[in-house]
Amino acid sequence: MLNKLVEKFRHDNNEDEYEFEYSEYSYDGKNIGFIGAGNMATAIVKGLLKAGQPKDSIFVYDCNVRQLKHMAEMGVQIVYTGEELVEKCDIIVLAVKPQNYDEVLAEIKSAATEDKVFVTIAAGISIDYVRKGLGINCPMVRVMPNTPLLLGKGATALCRSDNISDENFKIVYDMFANSGKAVVLPEEQMNAVIAVNGSSPAYVYLFAKAMTDYAASVGIDSETALKLVAQTFIGSAEMLLSSGDDPDTLINKVCSKGGTTIEAVNVLNENNVPKIIMDAMAACTKRAEELGK
Repeated sequence: MLNKLVEKFRHDNNEDEYEFEYSEYSYDGKNIGFIGAGNMATAIVKGLLKAGQPKDSIFVYDCNVRQLKHMAEMGVQIVYTGEELVEKCDIIVLAVKPQNYDEVLAEIKSAATEDKVFVTIAAGISIDYVRKGLGINCPMVRVMPNTPLLLGKGATALCRSDNISDENFKIVYDMFANSGKAVVLPEEQMNAVIAVNGSSPAYVYLFAKAMTDYAASVGIDSETALKLVAQTFIGSAEMLLSSGDDPDTLINKVCSKGGTTIEAVNVLNENNVPKIIMDAMAACTKRAEELGK
């Protein structure tokens, strides 16, 4: 049976913030299906198998035979239509690109019922979008994971529909929490959070590339530089999480007056790098809103 759901309510600025505590994943007899067998679906399936979900309770469908073959090698159940997958499963994860949602929803509509839980993990695809496509008021979870989920280091945001049970929501929550960190947000924040966690690994990689390119330009071996840069990111992230200091305080602790770091930070500020990052994130959110229309 599922471990008991733990839900805490905090009132901050007159808004409710919901926190769920992750407890060890526990199989409860439900079949979980994935429409789409790409990297994200593969990461979630691997996490489920590692957590103890039986292989015969996981079903996968994809029109790409090569990807299906890879899933079959993991021992999970393969089906050959989306409709068949929905019929066999209690929880269905729609792991396809936003541009393919209309086609997929039309294919599975005849098999969808209101006792099945649907999970959308595509940027911009809302709970209402899926319900309209299926023509039913099904219980749902909208999820925004990121690619570090592949390594069990994901950062995932989730929101729930008002008609999903705590037990079913906890199953979906734990699917992602057992492969990293997960937080629960209201749906009106789900497009904006894409810029915060879903797309943001690309910003980190871009910054890392610039740093390693500079190192190479001054004769430092690229591989050596990348190790130093990556470990710096790891250590800096831990400082953000564990030091008790906010980002401004941590910046100031590295920047000595008249020293080297302040010179670099001054150049970044003079070139409006913080504003550029915020503008980029706003563009990401805008695109998410366009995809969901």
